[in-house]
Amino acid sequence: MATGLIALLDDVAAIAKLAAASLDDIAAQTAKAGAKAAGVVIDDAAVTPRYVVGLSPARELPIIAKIALGSLKNKLLYLLPAGIFLGYFAPWAITPLLMVGGLYLCYEGAEKLYEAVMPHDAHEHEAAVSGTSDPVAMENQKVSGAIRTDFILSAEIMALTLANVAASNIYTQAAVLASVGILITLAVYGVVALIVKADDAGLALAGSSVGLLRAFGRGLVVSVPVFLSILAMIGTAAMLWVGGSILVHGMAELGYHGPEHVIERIAGGVSTVSAYLPEALHWTTTSALQAVLAILVGGVTIFLVHASAPLIRRLLPQSQ
Repeated sequence: MATGLIALLDDVAAIAKLAAASLDDIAAQTAKAGAKAAGVVIDDAAVTPRYVVGLSPARELPIIAKIALGSLKNKLLYLLPAGIFLGYFAPWAITPLLMVGGLYLCYEGAEKLYEAVMPHDAHEHEAAVSGTSDPVAMENQKVSGAIRTDFILSAEIMALTLANVAASNIYTQAAVLASVGILITLAVYGVVALIVKADDAGLALAGSSVGLLRAFGRGLVVSVPVFLSILAMIGTAAMLWVGGSILVHGMAELGYHGPEHVIERIAGGVSTVSAYLPEALHWTTTSALQAVLAILVGGVTIFLVHASAPLIRRLLPQSQ
């Protein structure tokens, strides 16, 4: 009896150690995958605040909560099962799908650069939505648009995550995908909530009778638009870097190593220019060249999309 009890306790201890090791592995892989998705996360945080522009300040946080809930549904109800299915039944499809997402990031990043240099009609839809007279309808339209945009960005985040845990068992994949999805959603929309309410906090502090608080409030009101502009630029740069990186590594995995070797040779040469921080020089050069590749690929994609748009409109049935 005593021997059996000791054996049972040993088994329980072994299971507990195994569970702890699994949790440590899940936590480590979640952190690694989350870092890989940083570029998409930054862009998500930069894009979302525009969906509350023009709406009542009292509705800003409820709208962000609706978008965050929609983002969680995108990740956990749709993308996670799809990712697990691909990882288990069609792992060969992960790299091509990831490259499609990388191509989208290149297109979006290049489109934003194009819009900054040559403003065009990219915001017509937003203007039409903002002109809607019914505030409830306008809010619903903006939430729906934000959730659709989030689906694409979330798909890229989940694909990046899945690519990092493709060799793990199905339970670890599910746990890491769920953890990354939840943590990134909370982080992104928590930051978005702080950003959109920062100007309100600044206005409140600007009316304070305490001089230091009043100055801080005024500084906050002035700095928030600048911060949003900087965040948008960082988001665009991150999209281009991540998109280019995905294409380069994807081509290498499919057997075409040319771009990867060229970038590596140039980055290796630049890193020898200075004895100080050669690793940082290597990383910066690699990232910059990947972003340049993304701009080129994105520019070609923009041309193809605009050139084919009239043909697609003729082929598709016209809605009445």
